[in-house]
Amino acid sequence: MCSCAVQVTCICVVMLMQSELMAFLQALSHKECVGGLMCPKGLDLRDLAVLCTTVLQQVLKDGSEYGVKSELFSTVPRQKAVIEFSSPNIAKKFHIGHLRSTIVGNFIANLKVALGHEVIRINYLGDWGMQFGLLAVGFQRFGNKDKLKSSPLQHLFEVYVQINKAAEDENTKKLAKDFFRKLEEHDEQPLSLWKQFRDFSIEEYIRIYKRLGVHFDEYSGESFYQEKSQEVLKMLEDKGLLQKTVKGTGIVDLSEKKDLSSFSTVMRSDGTSLYITRDLAAAIDRMNKHSWDTMIYVTDKSQSNHFQHLFQILKLMGYDWAERCQHVSFGLVQGMKTRRGEVIFLEDVLNEVRSRMLQNMASAKTTKEIEDPMDTAEKVGLAALIIQDFRGLLSSDYQFSWDRALQSHGDTGVFLQYTHARLHSLEQMHGNEQLTDVNVACLQEPSAISVLQHLLRYDEVLYRSSQDLQPKHIVSYLLTLSHLAAVAHKTLPVKGSSPELAQARLRLFQAARSVLANGMKLLGITPVTQM
Repeated sequence: MCSCAVQVTCICVVMLMQSELMAFLQALSHKECVGGLMCPKGLDLRDLAVLCTTVLQQVLKDGSEYGVKSELFSTVPRQKAVIEFSSPNIAKKFHIGHLRSTIVGNFIANLKVALGHEVIRINYLGDWGMQFGLLAVGFQRFGNKDKLKSSPLQHLFEVYVQINKAAEDENTKKLAKDFFRKLEEHDEQPLSLWKQFRDFSIEEYIRIYKRLGVHFDEYSGESFYQEKSQEVLKMLEDKGLLQKTVKGTGIVDLSEKKDLSSFSTVMRSDGTSLYITRDLAAAIDRMNKHSWDTMIYVTDKSQSNHFQHLFQILKLMGYDWAERCQHVSFGLVQGMKTRRGEVIFLEDVLNEVRSRMLQNMASAKTTKEIEDPMDTAEKVGLAALIIQDFRGLLSSDYQFSWDRALQSHGDTGVFLQYTHARLHSLEQMHGNEQLTDVNVACLQEPSAISVLQHLLRYDEVLYRSSQDLQPKHIVSYLLTLSHLAAVAHKTLPVKGSSPELAQARLRLFQAARSVLANGMKLLGITPVTQM
């Protein structure tokens, strides 16, 4: 073939649409022998060489952007997204629902950033309400300033538990109400104590979220909207939407026939706001502040009714952008306990998973000498938690199992980390420099073609997850890629092969590891290089 013909062939293959590339690779399942080499019927080995080169070069050239540069995303407009997630309550237990909200919200934010969208991550804390009156009374009786500084979440929770036992006492109730009333009136002393509770708690949350690899652009909370919620009530009244009941509470009629068959309570009888009123104020404030294109709330499915009401009221108030608000809900997790008992704090979960993983690594025969076993154990353990959580539909409830999550074989986060570490080790062993002038036409074995086929599907998987915000598509893809890479690793040795074949196989494993790492990072997993 003349050089011009070869050039035309290259251009044609590069310009093939993904579906045609896939069909090309699938044709390799119908092979016939050509001069001792395997080739698809009716296809030229030179075309195969160009195809292999194109796929692998694209993966390695695009790096972390592989898949997101696909034509599938060419017509998708870049948007500004506000994502509210995690949102624990200060002084109350950080239950497993908050952990799910944290990792799901982080995944959605990571995916949107990867696809070129602007993302604002908001942690909307439960930092206001009558419980702070009770907490303040409790702190005056049982509190310790040193403990508040050193471990605020733990200490405030202990104080809250203690004062709750005394909460039936009428004097305690009165003191709590008085404190919260002063707080709402911005009395300097109560406000100063509340601010300490909040500031120390946020400092500790930031430290713990760092262990999870999660960050927020904004720490907001109900306290921010205490005054603005009164403005919302005034707006509802001015628009004729606020109705008073015989008990004096304020409601908004949400029924189609306006017969109060469906309504939402937005005001207490004493005129103070409720959680939904503060949510209305927050939504309006965020639009004014950020001019977002979409706003996503990540909470458990028990709050579905709350968000349905929230979006309905915003529409009734005349805010058309309420159509662009979305509630991403998730199911309940049963059975997550640490050795000490019920999960109370996120840090308990992180310490437990690190401890169990360290134990597993110490007893495993395959574990090598590791520079920082604690850090590796934490990253591998987190991968285990995330993959077990993300394998099914987010809306599904599931039974948590430490043993199942931490298995080193099968469809687990530990297996993904092991595969990544193994492929990284292979690169280190045989030279991890950027390979040039590699003859990838050598890659004709079924296990190599299977990996190539799978690499081509990555953008489709990203597109599916971007449409329904479900991580399970990416999880399933990465687990399959890991299994295919394991088979290829076993059947396509680098050591002992001819230099040309060894380089081609190394390029294939390099591409597989790159895509595996990209997908893991989207899920909120930090890939490890040693295990």
